[in-house]
Amino acid sequence: MALQNPRDRRMPNRQSDGTRINEDIRISPIRLVKEDGEAVIMDTKQALQMAKDAGLDLVEVSPNAKPPVCRIINYGKFKFEQIKKAKAAKAKQHVVKLKEIKMHPKTAENDYLYRIKQAAEFLQDGMKVKLIMQFRGREMAHMDYGKRLMERAKEDLLQYGDLEMDSRVEGNTMLSIYGPKRGAGTAKKQPQAPKPVTEPMAAGEAST
Repeated sequence: MALQNPRDRRMPNRQSDGTRINEDIRISPIRLVKEDGEAVIMDTKQALQMAKDAGLDLVEVSPNAKPPVCRIINYGKFKFEQIKKAKAAKAKQHVVKLKEIKMHPKTAENDYLYRIKQAAEFLQDGMKVKLIMQFRGREMAHMDYGKRLMERAKEDLLQYGDLEMDSRVEGNTMLSIYGPKRGAGTAKKQPQAPKPVTEPMAAGEAST
């Protein structure tokens, strides 16, 4: 079987990503950047023939330049490297998750302690915590209970995270947001349960 002459090779136009290559580059002349970095202005057909002779692709790398900047490269390999770099950059991005912890003014003491322990663990794992105090029905008349509980939570979470947004009322809820402690080391402390109140009352009620 006779080998195909590279001069007769059909040049593909891979433009699914918007990049113009080969015969899809209709503007002439172009600025061709050679392998050694030298840039020369030449007729597009001449540059395309050079790409064919080398068994490579003529790729437009800077379409908004005047004239457009092109290179003679292996487009498949070039695209693969671009995808690889994009994946590596994405992997380096640190996305902080936001976890929600919900309570209400009459949250029982043991439930409060459990939620605070959960919040502390989330903060130590590098997550943010949104503390949500929900008021239902007549509880709206006792917002001081909810406020008291949010203030108690602020003290209990002080060693595990930084307060980013102090208690704020939105409709029938009171919100506060905590972020991981700045400058904290990588060692993870075992969250200690806050000291419970001495009487079996709702966590937000004032002791007498």
